Amino acid sequence: MKNLIYWKLSAFFFVYFFSWLVFFAFLPIWFGQKIQLTGMQIGTIYAGNAIFSMVLQPFYGYLSDKIGMKRYLLFFIVILVALTGPFFVFVYEPLLKNNFYVGAVIGSFVLSLAYYAGVAVIESFIEKCGRIYNFEFGRARAWGSLGAAVGVFCAGRAFNYDPDLIFWMASCGAIVLLLILLTVRIDESKADFIKSEPINLANVKHLFSIKDVWLFMIFILGSACVYGVFDQQFAIYYASLFPTVEQGNETFGYLNSLQIFLEAGGMCIAPFIVNKIGPKHGLILAGSIMTFRMIGSGLANDPISISIIKLLHAIELSILLVSVFK
Repeated sequence: MKNLIYWKLSAFFFVYFFSWLVFFAFLPIWFGQKIQLTGMQIGTIYAGNAIFSMVLQPFYGYLSDKIGMKRYLLFFIVILVALTGPFFVFVYEPLLKNNFYVGAVIGSFVLSLAYYAGVAVIESFIEKCGRIYNFEFGRARAWGSLGAAVGVFCAGRAFNYDPDLIFWMASCGAIVLLLILLTVRIDESKADFIKSEPINLANVKHLFSIKDVWLFMIFILGSACVYGVFDQQFAIYYASLFPTVEQGNETFGYLNSLQIFLEAGGMCIAPFIVNKIGPKHGLILAGSIMTFRMIGSGLANDPISISIIKLLHAIELSILLVSVFK
């Protein structure tokens, strides 16, 4: 509780996930209702997001290892977050309407840099800080879930008022992120893992020769990328179960807020669970819950039952994140 760096980084998590989820949760609905894209087009966009995320994450990871605990990449991501509003309103929307495939490619690249792949940079940085300053990653990440819950709650009303407002709210969050980041100072002399042999291409080549690394990447491909495509199409289907689109949008915002609040609590409890059963069994448990949720969403046909199934995401994501970093 007296660890100042913990509170600064937790605040960074809170604002970053607020800025992301304030528009991200309603992005499929924005695609369908504002841009009038088909289900196939929306699926194409999310497939592109997954591909660009997979391509960019290794580069981000390599750069993160090279620069250690310096904040260059975090400043770069904060700048991209600041550009969210102008990009969506003045670039992304016109491109999707007039030249869909060009817009999809450019959008996937920018969103992956700022969010899909960028979030891994932020989580990795704060996890390393946790090792330096002796705090549990899951308890810092819980504040990110709270920020996401607040963002989704605000977005539910803002979207019905003006769909573009959610993107400008994300850009405003970048101002706070910058102020927090400017106050963060990391003492690299306390980090034993930074003093190890510098990362080079030979290390990367050796990494890809390890069978378990490939198995782990296949698991992440399914649990993060493929599952993510399902999760983004879910919002459109959920809203369709209500008498009016506006009611579905607003209810989805409330449900998503509840789910993410539960996720915040799960992030505090997940370290105990994963430490007890081990990270490998934690991954298996998270994957099993994902599978149950996808099958259950296909079987449910009313708002109440599918809402209950949606809340399982809070348990699964908490265990998944902690297990991955363990």
